Amino acid sequence: MKLSAPALLLPLLAKPVAILGGGVSGEGVQALLTALGVGAKIYDAKGADFTPAAAAQHGLVVFSPGFAPDHPWLVRARAAGAECLGELDFAAMFWCGRVIAVTGTNGKTTLVEFLTHALRSIGRDAVATGNIGHAFSRLVVARSGGKSDAVALCEVSSFQAEVLRHFRADATLWTNFAEDHLERHPGLESYFSAKWNLVARTTLAVNDRERGRINPFAPVHATGVFVGSSVSRFAQVFNRPLGTLVQIATESQPANPRLAGTVFADYPQRENFLLAAAWWQAAGLDAAKLFVAAQTFRLGRHRLARVAEHDGVTFWNDSKATNFHAVEAALAGFSAPVVLIAGGKPKGGDLAGFVHRIAPRVKHVVLLGETRVELAFHCSAFHVAHTTCVTLADAVQRATELAAPGEHVLLSPGFASFDMFRNYEDRGDQFENRVRHLGVLSPSLG
Repeated sequence: MKLSAPALLLPLLAKPVAILGGGVSGEGVQALLTALGVGAKIYDAKGADFTPAAAAQHGLVVFSPGFAPDHPWLVRARAAGAECLGELDFAAMFWCGRVIAVTGTNGKTTLVEFLTHALRSIGRDAVATGNIGHAFSRLVVARSGGKSDAVALCEVSSFQAEVLRHFRADATLWTNFAEDHLERHPGLESYFSAKWNLVARTTLAVNDRERGRINPFAPVHATGVFVGSSVSRFAQVFNRPLGTLVQIATESQPANPRLAGTVFADYPQRENFLLAAAWWQAAGLDAAKLFVAAQTFRLGRHRLARVAEHDGVTFWNDSKATNFHAVEAALAGFSAPVVLIAGGKPKGGDLAGFVHRIAPRVKHVVLLGETRVELAFHCSAFHVAHTTCVTLADAVQRATELAAPGEHVLLSPGFASFDMFRNYEDRGDQFENRVRHLGVLSPSLG
């Protein structure tokens, strides 16, 4: 199938397109525009500056999720009369298949990966995209717009959701909601509203399909919005209508023997399975096959993964835990004492409340990064034993000294990684390398 632009975009593509941000999203947009035969120029903080003169040269601006709606470059683009679209919105206008959107404060990457794995296991054409690290634009190019029976499992962050206008999801799965990204959103309700915009885009898609405006081409897939327990609670707090949402009891559910030995046997991952199962059942798919898929599914790296044991102390890499909710969920899974390595680039939020909540669950906290001084203040206030370190190497060494046989050292930072590392993967890799230097490495890392 040859790529062609929708009529709405044709006048805007007469001029070269401005791409704001040269990362994964920006490169994906450039690849899509190249496939269309449309010129483009990337503007990035490390490269070309998007000046008023530059803005006047473009009719369409496509921006990466890192650009907040009020970013000066976007303000400049609008003032010059340009149309501004987020990368996800732009790419969605070319996609011809189904879209299952997944969002949530935590768990969304795992849920996307699991559903992709499960659908492929029953012969469906499913592919993961979006905030997972594979730009939707890149997927559109690879699939030349997407077959009508293809399913894009699209991870959607609040940064992406808040600017959506053209994107439509056939179904949305919203795992959970907790404090996060308050460095970008001015408050908790604003953060919730950003994600709620995805709910609105899903409702529009369902309504359009029912009215015959969208061809119901896919033979088996559920539509609607499926939300976990915490999302339901906050929807009530913020006075959002729950009538059309499928509410799933995802918290404090009993163990399921059929999940024994899988990554979903315990929380927090069990919540992901419950959301997946609700959508799977609504789609009319065989429940037994979802349990079979759970048996063969493996978590991606840096998600509460056992790294090694050294002198009776077990080391865990949970570098993907970039918010308070993720750290608290990880700590809840340990019965033996934990020496926690935490800290990083601040994302807003109630640090005092976070320290107060984790206090009963940690033996000692080793603090890193830009937040280490403020975290140390709150640790002192709540009588939490703590140590501050400047480097990760020092943090691992100190945590090793503090942990006794039978205890755990857990890297679960609770903050962004960009103050000291390229990303959370780099942070996790460096942690695992430091564990290697302790002299014992688990077979999985050899």
